[in-house]
Amino acid sequence: MHAAPRLAELTTEELRRLLSAGAPCVALVAVGSVEPHGPHLPLGTDTVISEAAAERAGRRLWERGVAALIAPPVGYGVTDFAAGFAGAISIPAPALTAFLRAVADAYLAAGLSHVCFINNHLEPEHDRAVRAAASDLPAGRVSVACPLARRWARTLSAEFRSGACHAGRYETSLVLAADSALVRRDIAAALPDVGVSLSEGIKAGVKSFRALGMDAAYTGAPREASEDEGRDLLDLLATMIVTEVEEGVAAAAGHGIAGG
Repeated sequence: MHAAPRLAELTTEELRRLLSAGAPCVALVAVGSVEPHGPHLPLGTDTVISEAAAERAGRRLWERGVAALIAPPVGYGVTDFAAGFAGAISIPAPALTAFLRAVADAYLAAGLSHVCFINNHLEPEHDRAVRAAASDLPAGRVSVACPLARRWARTLSAEFRSGACHAGRYETSLVLAADSALVRRDIAAALPDVGVSLSEGIKAGVKSFRALGMDAAYTGAPREASEDEGRDLLDLLATMIVTEVEEGVAAAAGHGIAGG
């Protein structure tokens, strides 16, 4: 299985050859946050998950004739829900949208066929900011792969679908599979379950972890996490990315857009 190259590690001549080879050339851009994820997961959890899923998707895309490149990640986002916790580094939504739009425009101007923003930071305002960066561009040029979309949410675990999944079993399993050394396993094993649904709280108008009763910045059941479950979930997230990219590339081809 062909590992997807990291774009930042290529030389200019190596990238030029890929762009001129004839296959669709795609930038996979992981988008995350610097945000508390309980006492057992790192602040960069969302970026770690997005990058790990991008790597798996990239290998599949190469097998399917798409030259997928792992682009440098965007590790900052809108993290207002975590206000008051150490490590909640939030940027304004308009700033994120403008930056991501500029990144997409630059890749497309450089000759890439498609840009896919891979977002696993699921705060609604952040998701809207990412999606806004992809709006008003020609068909198929930019996609967003995010499990908040209903078509992908329904494929994921029961904890994810419950909404009680911030740094719980779902995300802890994913980080175990992506880089197990990042998980403080002894702490995770001792954490009590927290049955707070973020999705339900958001629908009710609650605006912060603390207001939801997430006093340790996590919800769900991190002690139940496993690396095996994480690998399965990463495969599902990779399927999401591959599908979004292939649909985008096909839409661009249908509109006579080859790249650049």
